[in-house]
Amino acid sequence: MPTDQSTHFSASDPEPAEPGPVGVALGDPTHDRAAFGTDLADAVTLLRGLPTTPEMVGDAYDLVRGWSSRRPWLRAQLVVDEPPGTARVGYDLLLEHPEDGSVALSAETADGVPWLVDHSTHWAAANVLSVDGIGLSIAAALSTIRALGARDRQLHERLVDHRILLTEMDGDTEPLTVAETQRAADEFRRRRGLTGRARTLDWLAEAGMSEEAFWSHVKTQALIGRVRERFAGEPARRYLAEHPDEFTVRSAAWVTGPRPEALHVLLDGPVAQFTDRVTTALLPTRHAGHPAVAGAEDRRLHLEAAATLTPRLPEPLRGLPAGTAIGPVPYDGGHLAGVVYEVLPPDPEAQEVLDAARDAAFQAWLDERRRTSHIRWFWL
Repeated sequence: MPTDQSTHFSASDPEPAEPGPVGVALGDPTHDRAAFGTDLADAVTLLRGLPTTPEMVGDAYDLVRGWSSRRPWLRAQLVVDEPPGTARVGYDLLLEHPEDGSVALSAETADGVPWLVDHSTHWAAANVLSVDGIGLSIAAALSTIRALGARDRQLHERLVDHRILLTEMDGDTEPLTVAETQRAADEFRRRRGLTGRARTLDWLAEAGMSEEAFWSHVKTQALIGRVRERFAGEPARRYLAEHPDEFTVRSAAWVTGPRPEALHVLLDGPVAQFTDRVTTALLPTRHAGHPAVAGAEDRRLHLEAAATLTPRLPEPLRGLPAGTAIGPVPYDGGHLAGVVYEVLPPDPEAQEVLDAARDAAFQAWLDERRRTSHIRWFWL
């Protein structure tokens, strides 16, 4: 409970100078469920009529004591909340159920929000975390998690990053252009393989995300895109010059599958012939001298090849020298075996390289902001 200002009054005790528990003696064992329903209705009427100013708490106690003395079987307890800095008090009434256990009632006549619910919106209770004293709300965090669409081992870091970026965007008052919004929406769909409106709507329904929430998220991502663009141009070139090895181009091929034993044989031979061995193993029929690899016949092996920037390759291949192989190694819930045929230095004028350097510089800045921020977790 976010507050410790709640107190109890007891109807069986003398009227206390300070609030204490409300209680009465054990009552009629024949009191049944139907009669309890009538008691509940009467209890709601009682609660709605209690005075809510702090100086009249004693009067509220008298009213409850008189009411509970006529219903001893309920063993009534009045819980009073006196939050500091306000001119109102809140009440709960605890009643013993005839079939065991208890029932708690809350009622409000002014703003319609019982004090237990009102406390649930306490500044700390409503936030998952704060970064430099600025909170990230539960609603914003859940929206971000839904938008990810999958489990993520770096979820904590992503939530912190999101709060940092929201703060960074606060001073951006320039309206988003249609092109910026569309670019962010296209990127959202591209990352999730959503090639049309129907597939996008199906994905949103499965993720529990409304169209309105989708466009709100897209607009946020478009503003984050503006922050990322601050690292284009000279910052990207500077990062590239300082970290050239991160932007080499590797020509590689790799195969993934659930069982490491199915991959061992693919590495048995010259590196240059790796792709040929995998292709043969994946053929639907067996050929003399080239038996199918165990497990390949049910299509559980998957071959990929690319000549691309090193950061875009599977992690086991990123540091591999040219002309070498690796595997089988654990990867993405299964295993991987692969080779790197060639490693080329980055082209400092290639747009693909400059975009990757911009993104890397942006991420390095975000990592540093996270490292130096004061972070407090409230719910995790």
